[in-house]
Amino acid sequence: MCAWKTVRSRPKVAANPEAAVVDATGRALAAGDEATRIAALLELEGVGVPTASALLYFAFPEDYPILDVRALESLGVKPRSTYPVSFWLEYLAACRELARSAGVSLRTLDKALWQYSKELGRA
Repeated sequence: MCAWKTVRSRPKVAANPEAAVVDATGRALAAGDEATRIAALLELEGVGVPTASALLYFAFPEDYPILDVRALESLGVKPRSTYPVSFWLEYLAACRELARSAGVSLRTLDKALWQYSKELGRA
């Protein structure tokens, strides 16, 4: 899953002991608040907010978008090398509000943002 999101982090992700992965993902999936959920995943080597967002999406597809440079470009946001938890929380809230106001699912919004950027031919 992590290799799909970013090939560059593969060696770091692979270095995580299985027990650490089980612990971090277990805490993330059981957490009741967004900050705790993503922070638990960020404890793993090689996992940044974009990868953590993909992990959350696959666990809870109705509740999370995937943070991606294409989606950010469509929103007029420049990509960064790292994203703090505060950025993720703001992005998540903005995506949820956009999806709600457009009357679409979060996944539909996420895919539309990605596609729009692709059609612009950048990212």
